Amino acid sequence: MTPTSPRPWIIATRESRLALWQARHVKALLEARLASGVELLGMTTRGDQILDRTLSKVGGKGLFVKELETALEAGEAQLAVHSLKDVPMDLPAGFVLAAVLEREDPRDAWVSPRHPDLAALPAGAVVGTSSLRRLSQLRARRPDLRIEPLRGNLDTRLRKLDEGQYDAIVLAAAGLKRLGLAERIRGVFEPTEMLPAAGQGALGIEVRADAPERCPALWQALQALTHRPSWLAVHAERAVSRALGGSCSMPLAAHASWTADGRLHLAAALGAPEAAEPTLVRAEQHAAVADTAAAEALGLAVADALRADGGEALLATLR
Repeated sequence: MTPTSPRPWIIATRESRLALWQARHVKALLEARLASGVELLGMTTRGDQILDRTLSKVGGKGLFVKELETALEAGEAQLAVHSLKDVPMDLPAGFVLAAVLEREDPRDAWVSPRHPDLAALPAGAVVGTSSLRRLSQLRARRPDLRIEPLRGNLDTRLRKLDEGQYDAIVLAAAGLKRLGLAERIRGVFEPTEMLPAAGQGALGIEVRADAPERCPALWQALQALTHRPSWLAVHAERAVSRALGGSCSMPLAAHASWTADGRLHLAAALGAPEAAEPTLVRAEQHAAVADTAAAEALGLAVADALRADGGEALLATLR
């Protein structure tokens, strides 16, 4: 009798080109470590379907992960691959973040067919982004511009730019690079110019909380995929956002990077996109960080500093 092959592990993923690239990347990494095969379960989320309103008005970033979590809960898939910036700061009960892969470029990219950078735009030019974080930071630097909503997958956003609906758009550099579209990047914003979102550029892998017992081989493989410096950096960033109630309806940025002496530097910024005058409050700290608890403690400290430096008043208006 021919022995049966092990059942393949199933990855739940959105069906955009970028999401499929990310899932296939994880698939290849896992297949190099597991005896069984790995397959993809493509799904369309509510976040992919609702394109005529900003995420802050229709339920937030959780719209991109709920259907995938339902597949995990039902046993239709054993893991889900996410752009970590799209993952809510508090996962539902019964789910955990099992791994964070080595981070791609976390910076925001400037994309424009005619204008080399933000400073080159004429007054009244139209810049596309649906991120309140980007909106706040763009307004702080160029209050004379028109910032208009921009939804859709990466290809849709680029098409709208090419059709002339915008003079420029701001996208995550990581997505463009992963899809071989780095030539579309006219320039990148350094974190001192525009702080990225918490988790931007990192891939997170979500599983059921009982995965270590139900799927020990898969769990061990995922642990081996985790890039420790990226894991600690994004946990510090997500701790800031969690402490301040961050979601896509809050114009909050948080970015951590490792210094030459091995300490973790964490900066955060909070804006007020609806204020009459552009407002941006920033805070930053650094610390020796060797584990997740220390990373989250650094995040809480920066959140406290942000509140003390004017963030508490901004939070009151945002609520």
